Amino acid sequence: MTIRQRVGVCLAAAALAIGLSACGKRSEADNQAGELVQSTDEFQSRAGKPIDIENHPGKDLFENNCAMCHNGTVPKAPNQVWLEMMAPDAILAAMNGGLMSKQAASLSSQERVQIAEYLSRISLADYRPPEPPKQCSSPQLAGGPPPAAVGWGLDNRRFVPASVAGLSAQDVPKLKVKWAFAYPGAIRARSQPSIGWGTVFVGGHDGTLYAFDLASGCLRWSKRISAEVRTAIVADAATKRLYFGDILGRAYAVNAMNGAEIWQRKVDNHPNATITGTPSLAAGMLFVPVSSLEVTSAADPAYACCTFRGNVVALDPATGAERWRTFTVPQPARKVGKTSSGTDILGPSGAPVWNSPTYDAKRGLLYFGSGENYSTPADGNSDAVIAVDAKTGKRRWTAQLTTGDAWNVGCMMKNANCPKENGPDLDVAASPLLIPLGGKDIVVAGQKSGVVHGIDPTTGKILWRTRLGHGGTQGGVHFGMSAEGNRVLVPINDMADTRDGRKYDASIRGAGIHAVDATNGKILWRAFAPNNCGSKQFCDPGISSAVTSIPNIVFAGHLDGQFRAYDSRTGKIVWAYDTTQPVKTITGETGKGGGMSGPGAAVADGYVVVNSGYGLYYHMPGNLLLVFSAR
Repeated sequence: MTIRQRVGVCLAAAALAIGLSACGKRSEADNQAGELVQSTDEFQSRAGKPIDIENHPGKDLFENNCAMCHNGTVPKAPNQVWLEMMAPDAILAAMNGGLMSKQAASLSSQERVQIAEYLSRISLADYRPPEPPKQCSSPQLAGGPPPAAVGWGLDNRRFVPASVAGLSAQDVPKLKVKWAFAYPGAIRARSQPSIGWGTVFVGGHDGTLYAFDLASGCLRWSKRISAEVRTAIVADAATKRLYFGDILGRAYAVNAMNGAEIWQRKVDNHPNATITGTPSLAAGMLFVPVSSLEVTSAADPAYACCTFRGNVVALDPATGAERWRTFTVPQPARKVGKTSSGTDILGPSGAPVWNSPTYDAKRGLLYFGSGENYSTPADGNSDAVIAVDAKTGKRRWTAQLTTGDAWNVGCMMKNANCPKENGPDLDVAASPLLIPLGGKDIVVAGQKSGVVHGIDPTTGKILWRTRLGHGGTQGGVHFGMSAEGNRVLVPINDMADTRDGRKYDASIRGAGIHAVDATNGKILWRAFAPNNCGSKQFCDPGISSAVTSIPNIVFAGHLDGQFRAYDSRTGKIVWAYDTTQPVKTITGETGKGGGMSGPGAAVADGYVVVNSGYGLYYHMPGNLLLVFSAR
C-alpha cells in the first residue's frame, strides 16, 4: 500500500469519530491518553475469548495502515486508546460499510476482521454484544404530555417554559439521578435527547436510536441505523414523527410510536458530507444543515483541496423529497493555483453549516451560521450569519463576522495544503437566536472568536459586539446559547492549553457562562468556571455544550464532566453533579460520563435528561445517559 493509500485509510478511520489524527510518531500526549481510562470495562462489558495482542496479525496491520495517523499529534482525532474502547462489531462495520469503506477497500475482509480484533482485544468469532436494556412490558409508549416545541430544531432559544419543564428553581437543588444508561461500545454521547409521550428519544454512538420510558428507563423500542446519530432528535407532536441526521449525511424520519422508518435521504453527494447540526422543522419543511470532513482530507499534501460547499437543504417532512438547496459558497470551486508541492488548489470552498437553522415566521426567513473556508481564497461567505427566504432558499443578506478565514488540517500538519490565510478558524458553530424585543426583534450570534454579535434581522446590519473570551480553534461559543427573555446565556469554552499551536491572549478570561442583554450587548453578569481538573489528563473547565434554561435557571455541561445549574439572574451555582463518577445503570453494569460537549440538557415533565462523554479532540471519553428528577 502506498503512503497516500495509508493516509487515506487513516483519514477515513478518523472520520469514523468525526476527527483526524496526524500521521507521525506517537506523542507524549498520546502516551498520557492511556491514563484516561483504567480499563475499557469502565465503558463497555465484553464477552469473548481474549486474543494474544503482541502476536495477533491485526497488530502489524494496524501499525502499517492506521497507527501513523491514529497515534499522531493532531488534536482532532480519536487516539488508539479510544478506539480500543469501541465494540469490535462497530469497528468492523465502519470498515465494511461505514465511513472507512472506501479507503479500507484495499484491505481484505479477513484483514479488516483482524484489525477490529486487535483494537477491541476480542476474537470476533465468539464475541457477544452487550446485553440490551430491559424491555418494558409493552412496546407501546406510556403516554404523558406530547413533546413541546422547544430546543434544537423547534425553538433554538433553548428556553423551556415552566408549563413544560414541570420543574421550578426551588426544585433544582433536590435533583438526583433517577436512572442511567451506558451506551455500549461508546466513547462519546452527543445526541441531545427529546422528551414526549412519557418517553426519552435519543441516538447512540453506534447508530442505535432508543425510546426509553421516561419514569423507569425500560426500553420501549430501539432501531439501529447506519452510523452515529450526532444531532438532537426532533419530535413532532402533530405527526408523531422523529427527525434526525447521522454522520454519513443521511436525514431520517421515523415513527415515534414504534421506530419504523418512514424515509431516509442522503442530503449531499460529496464523499465527505455529514450532518452535525439538528434539522429544523418549520414552515411545512425540514431544513437540514450540511457540513463536512473534507477539512481533514487536506492532511494529505497530495489531496487537491477543496470542493465541498456548506449548504442547507429543505426537505418535505412527509416524504424526504428535496424542495430547495442553498449553498454558502454560491459557485463550485475552481482551480486557483498550485501548492508548493505541486498539488492543485481548488477554491473557494468550505463554509460548512454546523448549526441548526433558525426560522423567523414574521419575516419568512431562515438564519444559519457558516464556518471557515477550507482553501484559498477566503471569501465573503465564511464565518458569517446568512439569511435566506424560507420558501425558496434565495439569499436575503449575509453578515460576515470575521473576514479572511481559510483553514484546514494541513495547517496543523504544517504541510503545503495549509491556505496562505492559515485561519484563524472561527466558525459560527452555534445556532443564531431570534429574540423578540417588544416591537423589535434581534438576531444574536455567538462565535468561536469569543464574541457575541447583535444583528438586525431585516438588513443583516451588525448592531453590537461583545467580547466574552479570547476564542480560538476550540474556544469561544461552541454548540449553543440560550435566551430567557432579553437575557442571553452564553457558554464560553476558552482553553488554557489549546493544543492547536496558536497563542491566545491569556489575560482575556472567558471559560464559563455569561449573561448578556440582547438589546445592547451589555454584560449582565459573568460566572467563570471553577477549575477542578487538578492533574486529570484532557480535562478543561470551560463549557462546550449547548446550555438549556428554565425560568431563573440555566443548565450547563462542562468539559470536566461537571453538570451545573446556575441562577440565570446572578450566575450563582445552585446545584452540581459530577458525571465522571461511576453509576450503576439500568442494565446492571457500571457506566461513567466524561467531558460534556455538543448536546445540552432536555427538560420536561419534571425530569432533566443529559448525555455525558466526549472522546474526541483530547477530551475525556464517556458513555452515559443520565436522567435526573427531584421527585
